[in-house]
Amino acid sequence: MATLNIVLGGAAGQGINTTEELLTKALKESGFNIFATKEYMSRVRGGINTTTISISSSPVRSYREKIDILVPFAKGVVDWTNERLFEDTLILGEKYLEQEIPSGLTHIVVEIEKLAKDLGNKLFANTILSGLLFGIVKADKKALDKVVEKKFSSKGEEMTAKNVQAAEKGYELSETICKEYDFSFEIERDSSVCEDIVINGSEAVALGSLNGGCNFVSFYPMSPSTNVAVELANMAEEMGIIVEQFEDEIAASNASIGAWFGGGRGLVTTSGGGFSLMCESLSLAGMSESPVVIHLAQRPGPATGLPTRTAQGDLNLALYAGHGDFPRVMYAPSNIEEAYALSTKAFDAADKFQVPVILLTDEYLVDMYYNVRTLEVNNTVDKHIVEMNSDYKRYKLKESGISPRGVPGYGEGIIIANGNEHDEYGDTTEEIGLTTAMQQKRMKKLECLKDETLEPFFYGNDNCSVLMVSWGSTRGTVKSLVDKYRDKGLAMLHFSQVYPVYDASDYLENADKIIAVEQNITGQFADLIHRELDVKISERILKYDGRQISEEFLEKELSDKGVL
Repeated sequence: MATLNIVLGGAAGQGINTTEELLTKALKESGFNIFATKEYMSRVRGGINTTTISISSSPVRSYREKIDILVPFAKGVVDWTNERLFEDTLILGEKYLEQEIPSGLTHIVVEIEKLAKDLGNKLFANTILSGLLFGIVKADKKALDKVVEKKFSSKGEEMTAKNVQAAEKGYELSETICKEYDFSFEIERDSSVCEDIVINGSEAVALGSLNGGCNFVSFYPMSPSTNVAVELANMAEEMGIIVEQFEDEIAASNASIGAWFGGGRGLVTTSGGGFSLMCESLSLAGMSESPVVIHLAQRPGPATGLPTRTAQGDLNLALYAGHGDFPRVMYAPSNIEEAYALSTKAFDAADKFQVPVILLTDEYLVDMYYNVRTLEVNNTVDKHIVEMNSDYKRYKLKESGISPRGVPGYGEGIIIANGNEHDEYGDTTEEIGLTTAMQQKRMKKLECLKDETLEPFFYGNDNCSVLMVSWGSTRGTVKSLVDKYRDKGLAMLHFSQVYPVYDASDYLENADKIIAVEQNITGQFADLIHRELDVKISERILKYDGRQISEEFLEKELSDKGVL
């Protein structure tokens, strides 16, 4: 078996995260590639949450629905995941769950709660379960012991020893079960994986921002964006940055503009509803030509919508937000590596072109995690700031549209940031010729931005019959289908920068059929392609139920369209 899908399911507060953390860290330490994603309800306790952990002999970058092993922590999980269960799915659960198991499925009774109580505390159940699952894939028991010891070392020697014992109990149970039921999940290990790091999307955005020179973070809590602020807050003292929770999103965005004005590099992290409140600030940044970086983690709307689910429905919001016309840059990372790299790039683009830069992620991306080899550290941050002379003109008319940007106290000159239309010095003006020239100057930046637009990722047959066009976090799943059906003439064109749009006309015009793949109800990026490149994409595969696009979903949709 190349890849094994384990799903943990239960109510919030049952300790799923503990099992998940122990298991995934130990699996990586044992030489397995891991990929994990989760779904959770919008409540502090109760409901049903699940985590899907893919274990593989090679890197995994896409979501597969099929469950190989289901571990329900509570009643209702089996029914909740019913559509993901197949004849060969194994269910490992307590005896009281028997009546919920559909006929034809194998339910292996595991009395984890009893074993935990025998060890002296029901809290040991999560560690026992980690050992059980770890043993099923024949992983290195020493790796599990190492992870457990590190996890519980702060609890004292006795508690650490008890948890190590609990993990070993689980491992022993796996050997008994595998022998009794005659099954085995042999997955090839790769020792080099042990040197990898495990990182999620939120951590990648946070670390990428630091790599780009971020030293000021402003936010108002809103899922799924808050974790980025939390990650940075945890590193604030060590990295010498300011992280501030403001009274609302308007204050947060204005504070970031102020940070950039003073010579800092600010990040705002928010979601759709919060970004809507920031539209006036975005327009202020456009007029004052202030750099600003906004991380917009998408979730289904309108309004509160599905606050803990995923979507790609805020493209138009980000593209058209703010009154008046002004240029902007919009990146949409496709994976953790790009979440890191494009977060770094966002700060340089904002500084260099003095425009708002919006980083579009989504719940699926910020919550997913897997093992990666390395993330390149940027040792030098280029700051595009000039020393002001006595005749300094903040908004000097230049052919490129990019005026020299100074900061208070650096040089003899005086700097004025103005939200009104202004002259070259920054003083308010209503003079016809000058107001026209200033608008033209700002929009000239768009041509410079187009010169640095990221080329989309093309993958598949050059002479493809079907070209799937995608953006953001859908890349891994779309690529998996191209790999599987390349002989059907399948290829993909994936955009990680959604504005300005790279002129990909050559790719688009060579395909017999183009299909847009998006997680919104209208096909917002397909419409943008039509507007910007004059290429109409009529065929669309759209998913908008708050769940990420899976390999099975995309395969069925392509089959229904006669592609497969």
